[in-house]
Amino acid sequence: MLIGIDASRAAIKKRTGTEAYAFHLIEHLIPLAIHRGHRVRLYFNQPPSENLFTNSFQNNQLEQRVIPFKRMWTHVRLGAELAFNRPDLFFTPAHVIPFTWMGPAMATIHDLGYEHFPEAHTAEQVRYLRWSTKHNAKRSRIILADSQSTKNDLTEIYGTQPEKIKVVYPGIDPQLLADAPTAEPKVSDRPYLLFLSTIQPRKNVGRIISAFSAVAGRIPHDLVLAGQTGWQAADILSQIKALSPAIRSRVILPGFIPDHEKTGLIKGAAAFIYPSLNEGFGFPLLEANACGVPVVTANTSSLAELAETGAGLMINPESTLELEKALVQIIEDEALRVNLIQAGHENVKRFSWQQAAEQVLALMEHQ
Repeated sequence: MLIGIDASRAAIKKRTGTEAYAFHLIEHLIPLAIHRGHRVRLYFNQPPSENLFTNSFQNNQLEQRVIPFKRMWTHVRLGAELAFNRPDLFFTPAHVIPFTWMGPAMATIHDLGYEHFPEAHTAEQVRYLRWSTKHNAKRSRIILADSQSTKNDLTEIYGTQPEKIKVVYPGIDPQLLADAPTAEPKVSDRPYLLFLSTIQPRKNVGRIISAFSAVAGRIPHDLVLAGQTGWQAADILSQIKALSPAIRSRVILPGFIPDHEKTGLIKGAAAFIYPSLNEGFGFPLLEANACGVPVVTANTSSLAELAETGAGLMINPESTLELEKALVQIIEDEALRVNLIQAGHENVKRFSWQQAAEQVLALMEHQ
């Protein structure tokens, strides 16, 4: 079987959740598919870095198609490529199926957070996300969902047939599980609480700042808000500027954290704070689990699903008061911290990119 994969998101250098998903899944899927006698064709909208999947490209069962196009790459250029050089199956792990492709297709739908919190996106983004998600759900023979939470949203909000949706949990970055020494970026001279994701309202950053401001007098920690800025970040930055000088000096924004520094930054934290309003899959929660750092997280969406084994202190993400109490508790309650760390180490054993790739390939082979 010739498997065509949209690898455009995997080639992005500053990867966040969906781009990291595409990269790691493709990386593990390639050798598995080739070992089973399949051919794999990767499509890029720009030349990938020289070391991207380098080892895999030494095999003649794998090829890459670099097909640049300025606008509407997916529906015009990729669609044309698929029409003239048809794969047996097309898979998009982090994007949309070209509307001209009528052959067998599979797509991953990561979340429907825009339906729960549309105000956290532009109106144009909401329209596009609704169209692309419905399109992927309709055109896919099999839909991959990152979590049971996303599957439930698809069936309840869009009426997608549940038997068409297969939950395949993503894995964890192997570097986070390694015991090797890691670079720890110097972000603070104090102990710190860490948030690491995109700085935007749907990640609940505003409440994190409010809760920290309320309890800053009780704890000696700084608050590190790491990650690139996203939609409506200006409101969050204004909120920080409005803090008293003493508290404002303890809120640190180091910006985007490259992969080689991420593990050290997480391991250096006293606690990881991730009460996001809605997540299809909470990679940061598991990354903190893997690094042995106790987590405060939300009791909703996929975050409750991922932390159900006791791997996180769960709160109502819309309650600033609950978050305030959790920030103090996770610092002062040593027995709780030990339990959360131990549960986190066990929790990450449930998630593996190798396992995810095997499940995905098995689904492909039955199309």
